[in-house]
Amino acid sequence: MNYPKITKIIETRKEAKDTKTILFKDSVEIIPGQFFMIWIPGVDEIPMSVSYIDKDIKGITFRKIGDATKALYNLKKDDKIGIRGPYGNGFKINGKNILFVGGGTGIAMIAPAVEKASYEKITSTVVLGVKNKDELFFEKKLQKTGAKIFVATDDGSKGDKGFATDLAEKMLNEHKFDSVLTCGPEIMMKKLHSLCNNIPFQASLERYMKCGFGICGQCCIGKGLRVCKDGPVFDGETLKNIEEFGKYKRDASGKKIPL
Repeated sequence: MNYPKITKIIETRKEAKDTKTILFKDSVEIIPGQFFMIWIPGVDEIPMSVSYIDKDIKGITFRKIGDATKALYNLKKDDKIGIRGPYGNGFKINGKNILFVGGGTGIAMIAPAVEKASYEKITSTVVLGVKNKDELFFEKKLQKTGAKIFVATDDGSKGDKGFATDLAEKMLNEHKFDSVLTCGPEIMMKKLHSLCNNIPFQASLERYMKCGFGICGQCCIGKGLRVCKDGPVFDGETLKNIEEFGKYKRDASGKKIPL
């Protein structure tokens, strides 16, 4: 069951600068926040969070940054990829009023969670943070859910000038939220975690993965936790006990890389 299933790409969509969505047929049930291992034939296999969830169609959204994502970005309709999964634990959608914070490509991961919250009639506020307006995506997609959407750009080219955490802090000071869900740069999520105090918090972590289902141990963090199996979504209490959260990650050799 952990061999890639070969499937054809049915559609590609350019979302923003160097950012694309790939859609493919798959009828498996998925919890927002889970991920697939995506095999690009002849190149590599990499983890990708699910950004589009429909009964018979799933999708991934990613930025072109390395050899594997560049190869994936260049694929077209009817090209083939391999998929394994879904793997990991997703977001728990609880409460009546939720704050979602997505930074960079982390926006792709929180989108299905916002859509699920909307379906369950939960009031949602969404903060989207990017470097500049050219990197912003999914704003219209999320507006369709009825959620309140706010944008922060580092250079002020759209929305508020500053970081997503600055805007989120303002929201937390002005409104009462039952929970905060986030995905994005880990330094951003670490700051957001410190702002939440007693508010239930969930964050999706990213680490180098090989197997995707808890065997190889490549993505271990904290005291024996595996991002692929025990995450990628972790709650605030668990994150308090993960010393490396927001400080460093490891490369393929296991070497510490400061964030």
